[in-house]
Amino acid sequence: MHVHVVGNACVDTTFRLGRFPSAGETLNAVASADGLGGKGANQAVAAARTGAAVTLWTALGKDPAGAWIRNCLDMELSDVQVNEFDLPSDRSTIVIDAGGENFIVSGVACSEAFDPIAQTALARRIAPGDILVMQGNLRGSATNACLRAAQEKGARTVLNASPVDAAAPPNFGLAEVLVVNQSEAKALTDRSDMAAAADALAAKGAGTIVITLGADGCLVLGPDQAGSLRLPAPHVEALDTSGAGDVFCGCLAGGFAKEMSVTSALKFALAAAAIAVTRSGTLLSCPSASEMAALIDQTEFS
Repeated sequence: MHVHVVGNACVDTTFRLGRFPSAGETLNAVASADGLGGKGANQAVAAARTGAAVTLWTALGKDPAGAWIRNCLDMELSDVQVNEFDLPSDRSTIVIDAGGENFIVSGVACSEAFDPIAQTALARRIAPGDILVMQGNLRGSATNACLRAAQEKGARTVLNASPVDAAAPPNFGLAEVLVVNQSEAKALTDRSDMAAAADALAAKGAGTIVITLGADGCLVLGPDQAGSLRLPAPHVEALDTSGAGDVFCGCLAGGFAKEMSVTSALKFALAAAAIAVTRSGTLLSCPSASEMAALIDQTEFS
């Protein structure tokens, strides 16, 4: 099974603060750093570190930032398919408080211009049994076209609808597995109870619904389940949660590529994400290939 991740790659600029600023307030950061990021890149690297065969399909600008991103990607992934545009490369600013919580603001000019079906060989490369992983950075029409092409080829489709566009979300009926966090689930369904939110998302056509709950693990609702099931996360002391969601999604796809059941793949993804939150950074927080192998070798993930 081959994992195709379609999404953005960008420069992440991270600022660590004692607390989040109030409106109009200026604070000096405790620390700051630039690194490779983007939900597409992060999830592709996480999936590759599980041992899965991975291709990242992404878009970059013809600028120094784009060249730097490409060099970083080539050090992590053996197959990177890049479309270049005369636009600024995508960039994210991540602000993290003392408790490890974060907010993120992104510029996504290249992702918004990216049409993978029209501009790349993605549709020709997807094979039956492959896994397509997408996020919410591309235009909805482009996301739908990729999911539809994968579905028509008999591939498994995983959609992490983040960032969420509640006004014009992708067609959830094209997602075999839909992954959102609590705030995204609420924005998409207007429900605060996550079990009710999962039911509402299922009614929108998604197959298996996964709502991540931070330190409380995740809630999963499958097409054959009578009700939702909660899976706990390992208890850890969180330092930085900004990369955990991407590690979770990449490892979920990697688990599927290793033919794990949905439940086993979710347990594996939760364990890997628990490691990520104990470290600083987005991609930097991702467990190494050897750490992934150790997790996979544990009985409960086999």
